[in-house]
Amino acid sequence: MMTGDSEDHVTSPAKLDIIATTQAKENERHRLKVSRSFVWVTTQLSVPSKEMYEYAVHASLGDDVHHDPHTAALEAHMAQLFGKEAALFVPSGTMSNQLAVRTHLKQPPYSVLCDHRAHIYACEAGGIAFHSGAQVIPAIPSNRRHLTLEDVQSFIVLEEDIHFCLTEVIALENTLHGSVFPQDEIIRISEYAHERGIKMHLDGARIWHAAVETGTPLHVLGEPFDSISACFSKGLGAPVGSCLMGNKEFISRARWFRKAFGGGMRQTGFLAASAAYALTHNFPKLATVHQLARKLERGLLDLGIEITVGAETCMVVYDPSSVGTTYAEIAERAENLPEPLSLAGSRLVVHIQTTEQAVDDLLRVVGSLVEEKKAAGFVRSAKKAENASYKDMYVRKK
Repeated sequence: MMTGDSEDHVTSPAKLDIIATTQAKENERHRLKVSRSFVWVTTQLSVPSKEMYEYAVHASLGDDVHHDPHTAALEAHMAQLFGKEAALFVPSGTMSNQLAVRTHLKQPPYSVLCDHRAHIYACEAGGIAFHSGAQVIPAIPSNRRHLTLEDVQSFIVLEEDIHFCLTEVIALENTLHGSVFPQDEIIRISEYAHERGIKMHLDGARIWHAAVETGTPLHVLGEPFDSISACFSKGLGAPVGSCLMGNKEFISRARWFRKAFGGGMRQTGFLAASAAYALTHNFPKLATVHQLARKLERGLLDLGIEITVGAETCMVVYDPSSVGTTYAEIAERAENLPEPLSLAGSRLVVHIQTTEQAVDDLLRVVGSLVEEKKAAGFVRSAKKAENASYKDMYVRKK
């Protein structure tokens, strides 16, 4: 048993105060910085509002490995929202996607077919191979925008040849890099897959944008899929979390894998309440986000900037070489404003905390550079013919 002296000796070194007296002001400065950031990861870096935290602090204090009331309420709501039987709250979209694949797949060898740009393939640290021992078939869309049934038929493995891995899951992403996947094409792929006993998974990290842009209810967007992942932080501004939806048997099995993956959490009520706040207050803001992105696109076009991917939802991809400048030059000029703007390359992302003032300031920065290049004698050359091979549109500043 520790005495007072030994207690000080053991416990005192562990004491830590990480909240500065100026923390509230620092948080507001960070929110201002986020409101003026267009970097490609901004949809993840949008931050919780004071109001969200004030709401979430009243959340339940259960243990989600067993039962937390508010997390269970969120899961039930999400299942109903997407037209599925059950849902599972998880720490991240990556875990949600990986749990879905692992739960669908039973006995190797097997393969997962997806777009070669898909997050589940390109940005999840090789998780499909690591967690599920599956081969990935990265398909390139012939229209350069989204996969079609004909693309799927070109890449899918159906024959039981011992040299190959049968395709058991098709994973689609909606939206993908800001583009809405046409629902009629999804239905074509889904019908083809289900006729052959192949599971359909939706990476719906930004499905909220697709729903708002098309005016389509979430349960309609989710109907063709056996499992759906939806993120509360990308686009909606919650601090942490995604939900995986499917039938009861699927979610029950995924809950086992969540524990095996180290994703069982204790007091998740605070996070569930943040997600609930995001659904209620931030989801409706996405229509305004899309309008602001289109304003940005129009402004760039008026300045003579080439748009390589238009503002279908919340992203614009542009090429400043059309007016004689570079991503680095624009970023440097933007960073030196009295209230700096953050840029990271060809993709400009607008989010729920982006201000109209930030868009106006960015257009002024680009406009001033355009005028300087003209004054220096820059003449725009004829547009080059489009190469038939695929080219990555997402260029980081050097």
